[in-house]
Amino acid sequence: MFRGPMSAPATSFYKRSNFVTHLPVECLYSPSHFWIAKMGGTRLRIGFTKFATRMLGEIVEVRFEKQPGTELAGGEIVGSIEGFKAISDIYSCAGGTFAGGNPVLASNVECVGKNPYAEGWLYEVDGEPDEKCVPLEQYRAMLDTTIDKILEKQNSHAE
Repeated sequence: MFRGPMSAPATSFYKRSNFVTHLPVECLYSPSHFWIAKMGGTRLRIGFTKFATRMLGEIVEVRFEKQPGTELAGGEIVGSIEGFKAISDIYSCAGGTFAGGNPVLASNVECVGKNPYAEGWLYEVDGEPDEKCVPLEQYRAMLDTTIDKILEKQNSHAE
């Protein structure tokens, strides 16, 4: 059983090229760079990984389209996030009932980028993680592949 990152989780150091982070060990991770943590019962807390926040740049706005109590399927859009580098949809990486967005984001949206595994979480769902979510070691392999593709693209443009 995995638990939420709010309880000072054990982390795993990750470094690839110039990207360095600590990833919570007990979370699951989605291919779209969300983490998912079991909070107790069927409650799941979901947020962006440090990799995702780095790709977005400084976060300026988070919006949720879904209302608490709305049924969700994995992969469904629940809102959007805007950073200086990009605007992205926020996807559900769980099936169940949308329990609401993080109320802290209304007054402190910057915490998504500064502390994504604690106070910067995005939303909660009462349900089950999407089948595409994987444990840490598989996510590390996904990150390796993603970063290698970015580096390859950068190197081909530099030539």
